[in-house]
Amino acid sequence: MKTLSQADQDRIAQAVAQAEKTTAGEIHCVLAPEVGGDREDAMAWGAAAALLLPPIALFFGLNLESPLPGWPLTEWRAAHGAIVDLAVTTAVSNYIALQALVFIVTAMVVSIPPVRRLITPRPLKAARVKRAATTHFLAQGLHLTRERTGVLIFAALAEHRVEVIADEGIHAAAPKAVWDEVVADMVAGLKSGRIADGFVAAIARAGAILATHVPPRPDDVNELPDGLTVLPR
Repeated sequence: MKTLSQADQDRIAQAVAQAEKTTAGEIHCVLAPEVGGDREDAMAWGAAAALLLPPIALFFGLNLESPLPGWPLTEWRAAHGAIVDLAVTTAVSNYIALQALVFIVTAMVVSIPPVRRLITPRPLKAARVKRAATTHFLAQGLHLTRERTGVLIFAALAEHRVEVIADEGIHAAAPKAVWDEVVADMVAGLKSGRIADGFVAAIARAGAILATHVPPRPDDVNELPDGLTVLPR
């Protein structure tokens, strides 16, 4: 997965510093190679497969009353009743073992990144990226700026998602369409493989929005670092 060079990160930091010269607002940029959820997905898909596939196998004639090939035989006992008990015990044991096998195999397959990304529903990806962006917005204190005018530009590479979160001091002042344009600039850069260019364009547009609605103050201070935050994989 493509990453940014130090020169690209420096360009982004310079773009933020330049944009903030014209406004009292704050811009913060985050790049996430992939938003978490891989372990959750593997467990969920494994559990679903273990729940659904064995009954389907039984429907199509899988015999669980005798030991499956390669599995250990249970000791036979005398008397008809004991043999019936053995058949039931064997069937239940085989069913449980089959469920465990299906769970393990499915979880391992889903743990492969390309497979996981392919089968994860788009609404779930969007929700996870939004949650991660909101968490970072709060963790970095963008909601604590002097006039509540912090703007977060959050790009998740693996999910192909961009979130732009503007604090209440600026979001209400600017129409939704202008924030959509910030997202569009960032997405255009990601689609073309020019991640840094996408950030620089999105920063410039966000800066223009902030300059229009939150002009600079004589006592303005830089409340947030200008550099790009790259989250760990």
